[in-house]
Amino acid sequence: MEEWERDEAYRQWRASLGVLLSDAGRLAAWQERRYRFAWELGAALTKASGETPALTGPALYGVFLPSTGLCYVGQTRDAERRLNDLPVGESHHLANTVPPELWERVVVVRWPVLLDGAPAGDQKAAADGDEIVTGLALEYLLQLTFTPPLNSRRRHRDGMWRPRNLAASKSRGAVAARNLPGLWALVRTAWLELAECPAPADGTSVVTSPAGRAVFPSALHQDSSPSA
Repeated sequence: MEEWERDEAYRQWRASLGVLLSDAGRLAAWQERRYRFAWELGAALTKASGETPALTGPALYGVFLPSTGLCYVGQTRDAERRLNDLPVGESHHLANTVPPELWERVVVVRWPVLLDGAPAGDQKAAADGDEIVTGLALEYLLQLTFTPPLNSRRRHRDGMWRPRNLAASKSRGAVAARNLPGLWALVRTAWLELAECPAPADGTSVVTSPAGRAVFPSALHQDSSPSA
């Protein structure tokens, strides 16, 4: 895309928001519509679905865009809290950069359920560490393997973004990742299954697997905004 096209798209975005926020009634309707969508997406990400229990505890998650593919990877010790907040953006920056109305899918993998199938050495390494370090290690490996663009740069106080050299990282996650090759292989397989599965043909928003789920936000869109 040429720079003038980006500038024009930005002007159109600002103009559209100007219409949606042009008076107190429209502002309230916009607030209600956005929160309703974010609430429904958070529920789809965390609530029980069919025979699959509600998502709690440690998890890895990734957000996909229609043309970009995987744009962001994260991890949490508290899936219910973090995934409900993810589309709202109260404590997570992602929704401020990429509105959840544009997300193509969200993948969630509950890595602890895969531990029993991992080699004994991986299980020992996970037990010797803790949930935080193991989650950081698996998050690091996902970022290193799939290079999501929003994880590949870091903000600086001068207002600029600079690339992150993940391959040279000496973070806790990067160091711990060396001891989890078997668990990582299981996580990668579970991740790809959910990242590549088709959206449900019946218009529902959730596909589940033994290790997690994929949620398709487009199935949650409403054609009309709520009454102000």
